[in-house]
Amino acid sequence: MKNNQLDSKCRFFREKLMGWHLESNKREMPWKGEKDPYRIWLSEIILQQTRVEQGWAYYERFLKKFPNISALARASDQVVLKCWEGLGYYTRCRNLIHTARYIAFERKGLFPSTYDDIIQLKGVGPYTAAAIASFAFNQPHAVVDGNVFRVLSRYHGLSTPIDRPEGKKLFQSLAQLSLDKDQPGQYNQALMDLGATVCKPQSPNCTDCPLKKNCTAYKTATVDQFPVKSPAKAKRNRWFYYLIPVWQGKIPLRMRTAGDVWEGLWEPPLIESARPLRFDALLKQLNETFEIDWPTKQSSYERVNLRQVLSHQEIHGSFYRFELQTKPGNFRLFKWLSAKQRSVIPYPKLIQNYWAEVDSHE
Repeated sequence: MKNNQLDSKCRFFREKLMGWHLESNKREMPWKGEKDPYRIWLSEIILQQTRVEQGWAYYERFLKKFPNISALARASDQVVLKCWEGLGYYTRCRNLIHTARYIAFERKGLFPSTYDDIIQLKGVGPYTAAAIASFAFNQPHAVVDGNVFRVLSRYHGLSTPIDRPEGKKLFQSLAQLSLDKDQPGQYNQALMDLGATVCKPQSPNCTDCPLKKNCTAYKTATVDQFPVKSPAKAKRNRWFYYLIPVWQGKIPLRMRTAGDVWEGLWEPPLIESARPLRFDALLKQLNETFEIDWPTKQSSYERVNLRQVLSHQEIHGSFYRFELQTKPGNFRLFKWLSAKQRSVIPYPKLIQNYWAEVDSHE
């Protein structure tokens, strides 16, 4: 496509999108139109890899508990992780804590106001930096998220995979070329809203789309073929065998500290395997790992099987619960906690689901 044709197509895109935004965009969200960079940053970190419907409640919960960046910075890691519990991708939360303390203590509470400074914050990438810069400071930086990839790929009929470096570069360039530089925040919001409500992944509402006259995918009846992604990699399978010894209503728990999934969250004694274990093999590993008088009959345990699917791995969880007559003396790395004590510490979703399963039967 020649430059003048591309410019014309981008101009049509921009004008029709902004017209739709002013006349027809009724999408409501609590952070929409927000100018406070703290609130915008908080919403964008929560919404990374999270649906708006799920993130909405977390956003309101965080603002109620941490109304400003100083309150968030002064909270303990465990309090913030507990507030984040169930949202997943906990690296986001740890980055949130780190960045809040950096801004509150090293920058005296002053949020960076330029794209180049914002993108230096831990946990902030090009999309989040562009969102904060345009929404809070009206700077001309285009956002590119899943909605934007989808709308642009269909409108221009682009088969370049969106998850490849060349694809990301191409779509960022197109997004910037189409940007309304006088109203970058409104434009970015309009484009994301169009992708979420009209140009949807499944069953898009093409008949009501303001861009359909110039949309390549619509005119060629290939809407369902865009955007293009590289073939998905096979997920890694892991088997987690959790032991729940109960002594006087208390259960041993420890914080997961390794630089792995769920760092900083709490768990009961664990045997991990790269493949499913028979009960006799599990018992052998238990005896080698934990010096405790484990019941030798599988029928002695109350067993619950649960599963959690993450972005690149699948966790198969098995929970074995049983009652102890005496408290073991060699669980130095664990804290024996009552139900009340357990309720205030953060867990992975898998263990959260186990507590819910147990509580529903008690």
